[in-house]
Amino acid sequence: MKIDILAVGAHPDDVELSCGATLAKEVAYGRKVGILDLTRGELGTRGSAEIRDKESKKAAAILGAEFRENLGLPDGFFENNRESQLEVIKIIRKYRPEIVLCNAIDDRHIDHGKGSKLVSDACFLSGLRRIETHFDGEPQEAWRPKHVYHYIQWKNIKPDFVVDVTGFIDKKLEMIFAFESQFYDPQSDEPQTPISSENFKESLTYRARDLGRLVGVEYGEGFTAERYPAVSSIFDLI
Repeated sequence: MKIDILAVGAHPDDVELSCGATLAKEVAYGRKVGILDLTRGELGTRGSAEIRDKESKKAAAILGAEFRENLGLPDGFFENNRESQLEVIKIIRKYRPEIVLCNAIDDRHIDHGKGSKLVSDACFLSGLRRIETHFDGEPQEAWRPKHVYHYIQWKNIKPDFVVDVTGFIDKKLEMIFAFESQFYDPQSDEPQTPISSENFKESLTYRARDLGRLVGVEYGEGFTAERYPAVSSIFDLI
């Protein structure tokens, strides 16, 4: 299967929280989107890895993703090393995405920055023919995505571009709250975390509204780019 966009997160729910509306918009346009989680989020304060597995499947179904895979790397302790890079390369070569979206380049959670660099490095290495990988016993061909973009997470990183996601915020929120064990619930006896507060829940909408305000639309999601984005015409900018 060849896809258009591969969205990668260090933890289940990273993708939904940060670029869920962008993905929902592209799926609505008929593009094929897949999700890859690096870990099962087993160190999360609330819920469990098993609960997150179920929530992840539900969120992917709401989006209409072509697939969702999990590498099962150790939450909190995975490294950007040869072994991890090869596992990501296998997924890239298996699905041959044109665009890869991955974690913020710098963030509060140490896995986010690590995941960002791991995926970025794997995207480059995946294009080298002398790196050999196999899937189902068959050799894989080299493949390098055309673009690697990093979504924005906890920190307010200045975006290089903003996607107009007006009309897709409700779908994003539906995907996010499929992870019901993780977010605000006044009836829950689970310990409180930075993302389980009511303030954080409300920030999901007002942050998108503020980015939209800055670019003249109702809602936006921001990204940073490894290379300068190019347009064919100045009129391509809205």
